[in-house]
Amino acid sequence: MDIFSRGNDALTVNPAVGVTESLSQHGSDWLWAVTALYIVSFIGLLSVCFAVRESDRVFHYILTMALLVGSVTYFAQASDLGWTAIDQAEHLASGASRQIFFAKYINWAISFPSFALSLGLLSGVSWTTIICNIFLSWFWILTYLAAAYTITDYKWGFFAFGTFAWLILAMSTLNESRESASLLGINRDYVLLSGILNLLWILYPIAFALSDGSNLIGVTSSFIFFGVLDVLMGPVLSIIFVLMTRKWDFKKLNVAFSDHRGDRGDLLGLNKEPVPSTNVATSNA
Repeated sequence: MDIFSRGNDALTVNPAVGVTESLSQHGSDWLWAVTALYIVSFIGLLSVCFAVRESDRVFHYILTMALLVGSVTYFAQASDLGWTAIDQAEHLASGASRQIFFAKYINWAISFPSFALSLGLLSGVSWTTIICNIFLSWFWILTYLAAAYTITDYKWGFFAFGTFAWLILAMSTLNESRESASLLGINRDYVLLSGILNLLWILYPIAFALSDGSNLIGVTSSFIFFGVLDVLMGPVLSIIFVLMTRKWDFKKLNVAFSDHRGDRGDLLGLNKEPVPSTNVATSNA
């Protein structure tokens, strides 16, 4: 028996019945390849975590979790799961429907805030700015999800709100956070990482408008577009980020959290050595 005789039967096992615009066989093959890249990157980055001090793993842990979610969501999409058939108002015949993969948005809802958090920690901006950037990334993705599930032209209202949130996020990560990073002496590294991320982020509104927004490109074509962006933002940028951590002083960046936890223990009196007893037993003369 040839163990390689079985091909990709995901679309046979999980067919998109009654959907006009759906994922093709070649599209599923491509998604399996992206899934493999995510899984390999996840395992590789997880392994690297044990080669560094615990207090220096903050970026490793954040990005590892993002890659794990990406692995699961791409597995679902490659298996032709995690989608809903939504009627479309543009560039398809009346009553036609399209596969809208909500698994894709779940991936972004984790990966986008993960990079916003990582850049915030690296730059040294305040926690209020970091929380604001995380909120903006969630708002951006959720409004795009709402737009994808809206069957009328009112979807472009959600798209406008989401794109505006991205503009604020871009200004924060490229301007305010950069100024903070320069005070820590890592301006060059921060500009490189934030520049790559924002270059990729600017392409997501374009990809969405062409695919889930207007149906100008099909499901398979959109996954090629989004897949390339996700691979560059997920596995590739995560690896670049982690490689650059080797030359950073985590204490200077104030992100050596295990060390800080010990400091808090000292403040609370949890790390104090027990005081030896001074009681001396006496005996009657």
